[in-house]
This record gives sequence, C-alpha cells and structure tokens, in this order.
Amino acid sequence: MDRDERRRKDQIISEQMEVIRTMAEHNLRRMGTDFWGTPAPAAPTPSKSSAPENDAREMEKSQAVRPPKQEEEQAAPEKLEDLLSELDGYTGLQAVKREVHDLIDLAKVEALRREHGLPTADLSLHMVFSGSPGTGKTTIARLMARIYHTLGILSKGQLVEVDRSGLVAGYVGQTAIKTKKVVDAALGGVLFIDEAYALNGGGENDFGQEAIDTILKAMEDHRDDLVVIVAGYEELMERFIHSNPGLESRFNRFLHFADYTAEELLAIFRMQCEKGCYILEPEAEAPLRSLLERRMADAASFGNARGVRNLFEQILVRQAGRLAGQASVNREDLTRITAADVEAVGRANDLEAKER
Repeated sequence: MDRDERRRKDQIISEQMEVIRTMAEHNLRRMGTDFWGTPAPAAPTPSKSSAPENDAREMEKSQAVRPPKQEEEQAAPEKLEDLLSELDGYTGLQAVKREVHDLIDLAKVEALRREHGLPTADLSLHMVFSGSPGTGKTTIARLMARIYHTLGILSKGQLVEVDRSGLVAGYVGQTAIKTKKVVDAALGGVLFIDEAYALNGGGENDFGQEAIDTILKAMEDHRDDLVVIVAGYEELMERFIHSNPGLESRFNRFLHFADYTAEELLAIFRMQCEKGCYILEPEAEAPLRSLLERRMADAASFGNARGVRNLFEQILVRQAGRLAGQASVNREDLTRITAADVEAVGRANDLEAKER
C-alpha cells in the first residue's frame, strides 16, 4: 500500500469517526429522554487558557448529583394549532393521538363554559402512561405540559422528569423533604414520574410510601396548577394505581403506548437518515426490515424507537468500516447506507447470539 493510498484511507476513517463521535456526544446529552425528546443544551467548550485544576473542578461539577430533569419554562403560550400539528406529525401513536385530541377538546369546552358562567366538571388531568420503553411517553408528557400551558390550565408549562431515585431518600424524614423540592420545581407544569411502580415495591421499611403520600397531598393542595403523570409498564402500573385508594381516586385517565410496528420503526429509521443527511438505498430496506423484526421479538431489550437509534449507530459503524477499505471516497459515498452495511450488523448479531 503506497503512502497516498494510506493517507486517503486514514482520511476516510477520520471523517467517519468524527461523524460517529458527534452522534455519540449528541445521544449522551439525550440520555434519559425518549426518542422524540429535545436534546439538552451542549456542554460549554473550555477555553484554551483553562488550567488543569479548573478542568478538574468542572469534571467534579459534571459528576455531581443533578436535580430532576426540568424543561425550560415557556416564555409565552404557543399556538395550539402548532402543537397539534407537532402531535400529528409523530410516527405511530394513533390511539394516544386520539386520546390527546379528545382531552384537548374537553378542556376547551370546559374553559368556554367558565367564560359563560356555567358550572364546570371537576376535571382530573392527572394521567397514567403505560407501555414499553421508547414508545414516546416522555415526549407526549412534554407536549401535554405545553398544551396545558397554551390552554391556560398551567401557568408555566415546564416538565419535571424524575424517577424513584429523585424522590426517595435513605433516612427517616428525608424523603418528604426531597419529594417536596421536586414538587415545588414542577408547580405550574407537569411532574412526570417514570417507573412510578418502584415507589411502593421496597417492603415495610421502605420510604417510597412517604413519597407517594407527599405527592398526593401536593396534587390536592395545588390542584389548579400541577399535573402529575406516572408512567411505566402496563401491568405494573395497573397494580401500582390499584394498590392505594388515593392513587385510584386521582388517576383515572389511562393512555397506553403500543409498541411500534416494523413499518413504523422503518419510518423512524428513514427520519434518522434524513436528519443526518444519509440516504438509505432501496436495496437496503428489505434486510433492514428483517433485522428490525428480529430485534422486535425481544421487545424488552430492543426498546422500540430507542432501539432504532442504537441500530442506526451500529450501521454507521459498519458503513465506516466499508468505506475505509475503498481506494477513494466521494461525498455521495459518505451519505449512502447500503444493504451490505445493514447485513453486516445482522451477521454480527447472529455471531453474538451464538457466543452467548
């Protein structure tokens, strides 16, 4: 191999690794959000003059325990038609979309009745989202916060996302304090509790019930400016809600997020390609659909839309390996995802399965 050819291959590998590195950093910032979620702000780039000790301090800050995820507060209500257009633009989620539209219509009519001095029903807007990971629960919760803000139901419209670890402390009396801080951050918006069933699964000496009691009291005290959405697997959420009369009385709206079909997952993959300036060759669609169907067989580990994101990155790695072996690469080559790239991932999966 002559020097020029080696230089070209090194350049190809460098370009592809930069693409993959950028995507990896992007996805690390998105960890904990659903596939449709908005990425967190990028970390600031350190200046060239920063000293090593400053870098160490920044690293310590980045590794410190962070507060619950909180979306930026909306400066002003958005247009309802824009929010509905965003909802309808999501892949799949047909049943959820219908439920959300119905809920919006109900809230609008109740607002009109108040304007005309008519009695209104005491609506409970707290909800239970059930379904597998990666089916859009966090995304819809975030959108509901914005919709309720636009309708004047919530004063701010932010989303605070938390799980058991963000609510329950390890010492007597600390859980109520910890949970109250989370609730205070969510006032005016939506408190989204993922895997909420974990709050009552710790036995007699567990403090999860204290967190539940604190949240129930907050739902009553701030009923006009706080919406709570609890989420998790369907059967576990049913058991969780029916384990406590207080939960049963406050959570009477259930939205189930079905697993995506193979065709919907393929549509999400195409969307990823479009966002990343890639082109999925027509010949690659059949092996890609087959690979998606095989992975869907293990729904718990695949993760629906999150699984598509992971698969997309794996295919990019295979594309990088293929391009690194070519004598020359042009711009078009860098954008094409071929059947060979997809099939290479499938073979690697088969090999891993045999070794397990």
